[in-house]
Amino acid sequence: MVAEEEVAAGRLPDVDASFFLVDALDGTKEFISGGTDYTVNIGFIEYGVPTLGVVYAPARSTVYWGDTVAGAAWRATHPPHGTRRPAVRIAVRQPRSSLCAVASKSHNTPQTEAWLRAAAIGRRVSIGSSLKFVLVAAGEADVYPRPAPTMEWDTAAGDAVLRAAGGRVLDLDGRLLVYGKPHFRNPGFLATGLYEPAPLRPFMHSI
Repeated sequence: MVAEEEVAAGRLPDVDASFFLVDALDGTKEFISGGTDYTVNIGFIEYGVPTLGVVYAPARSTVYWGDTVAGAAWRATHPPHGTRRPAVRIAVRQPRSSLCAVASKSHNTPQTEAWLRAAAIGRRVSIGSSLKFVLVAAGEADVYPRPAPTMEWDTAAGDAVLRAAGGRVLDLDGRLLVYGKPHFRNPGFLATGLYEPAPLRPFMHSI
């Protein structure tokens, strides 16, 4: 298991073909400020591919999970104390004439803005943490661009849910994002449903 807090403490484990990536608190700024856009992320990696993922948003009493082998993803109301509602299947949507993008609340960049302008995005939703992945997975948005680097534990769970819902997470050159990279560091990426986005690489040095 590779966890953000363990790596920050200098405990970087060796991994085999299968391992877990865990982020116990994604969206720390939101949590500290009393917002609701923070999550708990657990992703399972097999041979570089996220095959299982769970994204839990405690302040929203909502959990998302996906299984890429089964090819299915779900969402459920799951309050810490109270009535749990039945899970519902989620899936990416067909792109509409006016595209919707989700973007980071606290990590916006000129490269993101340039890509959004070039893609002629009609609407934008700013939200924190891995909730951006699951909004695309649930068909509430079309794409999530992130030119800036992240760590694999930030993305693995949401990536698995999105892939299970019919979407993809692409690297700067438009290839599927892989896991188990040196130091568990991601380049920029595009998380997308059925929308076919232009690669991010040309925008990295355009500003």
